[in-house]
Amino acid sequence: MIESFFHYQFLQNAAITGMLIGIVAPLLGVFIVVRRLSLIADALSHITLTGIAASLLLEKKVPSINDWNPVYMGMVFSVAGAVLIERLRKVYKHYEELAIPIILSGGIGLGVILISLADGFNTDLFSYLFGSVTAVSRTNMWTVLVVTILVALIVLLFYKELFVLSFDEEHASISGVNGRFIHLLFIVMVAIVIAASMQVVGILLVSALMTLPVASSLRLAHSFKQTIGLSIVFGETSVILGLISSYYLSVPPGGTIVMTAILILVFSMIYKKVKAQQWTKGEIV
Repeated sequence: MIESFFHYQFLQNAAITGMLIGIVAPLLGVFIVVRRLSLIADALSHITLTGIAASLLLEKKVPSINDWNPVYMGMVFSVAGAVLIERLRKVYKHYEELAIPIILSGGIGLGVILISLADGFNTDLFSYLFGSVTAVSRTNMWTVLVVTILVALIVLLFYKELFVLSFDEEHASISGVNGRFIHLLFIVMVAIVIAASMQVVGILLVSALMTLPVASSLRLAHSFKQTIGLSIVFGETSVILGLISSYYLSVPPGGTIVMTAILILVFSMIYKKVKAQQWTKGEIV
């Protein structure tokens, strides 16, 4: 694989893009999990699928836009879904969690209609669903790099506000934090990262890369910053080992990346349990 990596540009694109996603997805995933918004990634991923289906349908109906990258249409739909979720949270003030399943259901319904109009699944759509090493272009790689840099800068600039909002929204409001703006900014970032990640991980599996590394780190970390650090380490490990497995098994990378993340989660749980038993025995002795 190492020789192939230096000879084939598509492998370089997939590897670099995957490693960038391995950083930014768990980084946002920590805040998603802590704020108990894990389902938001699933909702936005389905909206992104709708955008991809719309783009493929347009390409089929309008031959002059064959060179249109479906990723950008997916980003537009994903960001629109994020804004709609925020608007619905204001409508259902006492039942804010309803906004996520509403958008999730709407995304699935509209996606099914657009896919049917586009005459069902094809190779391109299948690669977006489960990821594809060969589908990642150099343009996609640069797009993910720009997204990663922007998200990292925003998290650094608004880290205090994001941290306070994640644990105590009332305290954040009293402290003068503009909760609505920060929350909208946050879910827009999540939407863009999901759309940018889909070609490597796949739309249906990208939410797993945002949550599984975080689930593993929560078993081992002793602080919030340590949780972020371990989540990124586990995310990177999942992506690298998943891409290697995908190359040798000739299967979509999304599945191998997610299964690697699952194995890391299992090992972290076993490790935590063994450590707890050792600590208990030490106390008894």
